[in-house]
This record gives sequence, structure tokens and C-alpha cells, in this order.
Amino acid sequence: MRSTLLGCLLACAPTIALSGTVEFRLADTKGRPVADAVVSLVPLDAPAHVAPPAVPLEIMQQGQEFRPYVTALVVGTAVSFPNRDTVQHHVYSLSQPKMFELPLYAGESKQAIVFDRPGVVALGCNIHDWMAAYIVVLETPWFARTGANGTATITAVPAGRYRAEVWHPRLAKGETRPVAVAAEASVPFSFTLALKPDRRVHRAPGAGSGGYK
Repeated sequence: MRSTLLGCLLACAPTIALSGTVEFRLADTKGRPVADAVVSLVPLDAPAHVAPPAVPLEIMQQGQEFRPYVTALVVGTAVSFPNRDTVQHHVYSLSQPKMFELPLYAGESKQAIVFDRPGVVALGCNIHDWMAAYIVVLETPWFARTGANGTATITAVPAGRYRAEVWHPRLAKGETRPVAVAAEASVPFSFTLALKPDRRVHRAPGAGSGGYK
């Protein structure tokens, strides 16, 4: 029994030792943290293997907004769009990576949408023009989204060479930078992003629905 356990530990040790961590810190040109940015690592030494989750992810409609505002996922992931509002919504996308339409509905969506091509998918509602959200479809399993403090961490990254990519809805063009990940090491990465003005309509609490019951 002891020899079996020792053999397992020895076999697992190289896998654990050959991975590292990349820590991202994003700020705008005024030094303010940037939330809702997608950071990812594209391997340069070998193709990445991606495995979409078995259960669909959810992007809900609540308070007449999409939640979350930005979602990152791997190619092949299915997403459902439950409506948690008291009015109906008509969800659609005209983006080339995934064009689809979910006509007016309330409650659970009748179907999950599979995002089978990489790229950025913009979501909208035909009834509520202010509703907007984004799905970033990736071909790498190493990604994260920044929080309110502008930071994100990608762990268990195999040692090797990568291209770090940063995307944000208000970036005119995505940022990229080479990065080398070493075994059992943490790589700090700071980006200063020149963001376009935020054109979203921020509705006041209790504002009228403008929708269909």
C-alpha cells in the first residue's frame, strides 16, 4: 500500500511542478482598475486542448439587463438564457461567430445556444435597446475575467511560451504581449488600457420597463 502511494506521488509530482501562474492587473490611463476585461493565454509551443463544460452556462436577464455583462468561454460551450424578469425579452446576436435569435419569451429559454466558433459575440434585446452583453469565445482553456479591482489570475498554466491577450468592450483593439511561464513561478502582468467612452445607458432603479408583459 505504501509503495503504491509513493508511486502515485512520484508520478503526479512532475505535472504539478511544471505549471505556473499568471497574474494580470489592468488599469485605464487614469490609473483606475478595469473590470470586465477578458485575459487569456494562447500557447505557442503546442495546440491547446479545450473541453467545453457538460452543463450549459447561464446568462440571465434580470432587472432588464444581461447578467453577467461579459462572459468568457471555450469553443463548443452551450449557453442558456433564462429570463428572470416580469417582462418578456427577445434575445439576439448579429455577430459573425454566432448569429441567433430567441423570440419573445419569459422564464426559461426553449433552447441552449452552442458557441462553436471563436470570436466576440455581442448580445442585444429587440425590445429593450439598452440591454447589451458580450460573449468571448476562446480556443484556449487558460482565461479569466477581471473583477472590480482590475485583477485576474490564471492558475495551473503548463510551463512554456504563450501570447497573452486582453479584450474589453471599450478597447478599440485587443492588447497582446508575449509571456513565458516557468514551473512553480508566478508571472505578474500589468496593462494600461486606453478605453473608449462608456456609451451604455445606465437606467435608474424603478425605471419603466418599456417591454411587453
